Formats: sequence, C-alpha cells, structure tokens
Amino acid sequence: MSRHAFHEEHINHEAWAIPYGDLITLLLAFFVVMYSISSVNEGKYRAVASSISNAFNGAPKVITPIQPGHEPASSESPSVIAAPPPKATSQPIEPPKPAPAPAAQTPPAPDPVPPHAEAEDRLAGIADQVEQAMAPLIDRQLMVVRRHRARLEVEIRADILFPSGIANLAPQALPPLKELAGIMSGFANPLRVEGHTDNVPIATTTFPSNWELSAARAASVARLFIDTGVDPHRLAITGMGEYQPEVSNATEEGRNKNRRVKLIVLGSADDDGDGPGDSPHTDPAAVAKTSPTDPAPPPLVSAVIGSPHAIGAP
Repeated sequence: MSRHAFHEEHINHEAWAIPYGDLITLLLAFFVVMYSISSVNEGKYRAVASSISNAFNGAPKVITPIQPGHEPASSESPSVIAAPPPKATSQPIEPPKPAPAPAAQTPPAPDPVPPHAEAEDRLAGIADQVEQAMAPLIDRQLMVVRRHRARLEVEIRADILFPSGIANLAPQALPPLKELAGIMSGFANPLRVEGHTDNVPIATTTFPSNWELSAARAASVARLFIDTGVDPHRLAITGMGEYQPEVSNATEEGRNKNRRVKLIVLGSADDDGDGPGDSPHTDPAAVAKTSPTDPAPPPLVSAVIGSPHAIGAP
C-alpha cells in the first residue's frame, strides 16, 4: 500500500478582510440610504404621499398645496370636491330708496369789491357833487378840485375867504363854504383842512408869524364845517405857513395863488393821503416852483381840531 505524503494546510492570516469588507459595504449602504432620506424633495414627497392617500382613502376634501415649480400628481379623478353653495337666508328685501332730489343750485356769490376800490368810488362821488355845486367858482379859477387815488383835494383861494392878514371869514365866503360843508356832512370820510400863506412876513400881537395865521385860517374853516353839521371827530387842521407854495412868490400873482385853504378828503381813516404818487402837498398838474431865495421848509405844524376860535382868532 502506497503511502501519500501529508501536506500541512497553509494558515490564512487575512481571513478577517472578508467580514470587514462586508461591514464596510453595509455601512456605505446605510449612509447612502440616510443621505437619500435627508435630501428628499419635499414637493415630490408630498405629491407621492397625496397619490398614495388618494389610492387608499379617496380624493381629499381640501386642496393640498404644491410647491411652486413642481407638477402636481396626476389623478384620474378630480382632487377637489366642490363645496356646496351656502344656504340662502331669508332676509326681507328692502325697497329701493328714491334718488335724492338734486339740490337747488345757488348762483355763485359775486367777488367782494376791494376796500380801496370802494374808497375810490366814494371819493369820485364826492368830487362829482363838489364840481357840480361849485361850478361858478371853478370857472372863475377861485376853486380847484384835484382827484387822486387815495384822496380828494378842494383848494379855495384866500381872496374869497379872508381879508389880508385876517383869519375871520369874509361874508361872501360863507355861502360856498356852507354848501361845501353840506356835501361833506353826507359822508364819513376824514377831512383835513390846510392853511397856506405867501412869504410876506407878518408880525402882529395876534399872529407872530405866518404859522399862526395859516393855522387860524384853517381853524376858522373847520369851525364853520362843525357848525354846519360835520362831525368834529372827522376834522383835523394843519398850518403850513409859507413853506408849501404852489408857485413862486416872486410876483404878486404868485403870492395871490399861494394864499389858499385846502380841504383834503381822505379815502379812509387809515389813509393819510401820503401814498405813492399821492403827496398831499404836490400835484402832477401843478408842481410848486419856489424861487432860489426861498428858505428850506421847516417841519410842518399840525393840530387836531378842538376849538378853532382859540387858535388864532383875533
């Protein structure tokens, strides 16, 4: 009988690699599954879940929101069940209200007249009455009526009012002055009476200078106006003396024109007659021309009427 040689088996020291490889493969598969679960598309997941729910439970009662950009799951049956219409409640039907009657259209109110326009119209009315009543004196150039924007000037020559160097009114001056005062009493405009003289010096016990003479003459006219019915609160007197000449005092004719009394009718109580282009002492048609020898005029002297007889009455 032959004898076989016994071979000793070789011991494999790397047998551990097989289970290790299986373990690594299982771990890889586990992590792949975990990763795939963690990155599930939410839209597709909801679409799949909705399809499965429709298959087992029927169509849903409400609309399942689908993420924008994803197609909803296809279904043969509609996914939305129309809600039943609300039950009508029985409420009383109100009859239609009648249309309101159209409001009566009122005509638009006229634009208010500016105060200065009213004052100018009133001054124009006074000027018309004065020019009509004093036409004879105006024609004889013994009275001049000047119209301005904010005032009216009525200038009267002293020849028909006062004797030379006297402040008492002459008898022939009373009728025209009373008629003029009657016109002014019908209006409420403030009045200012200005007295003017020439440059001939005067020095008497009654009138030390032309200042006193001009103020006294203005006061005499104001007193006549008060006696005729003009409210004294509307009146004021101003003595200009020789310092507001209308023409040059170089000739007798010029001095005669400078001896005058001026009645200024103001447009309103707030207007002093000194607006732009409306100086109370000059006029565009008659600018005072003084000679080079005339002294510079000192400040004007004004007085509110109180008792004219006490201001220079002889």
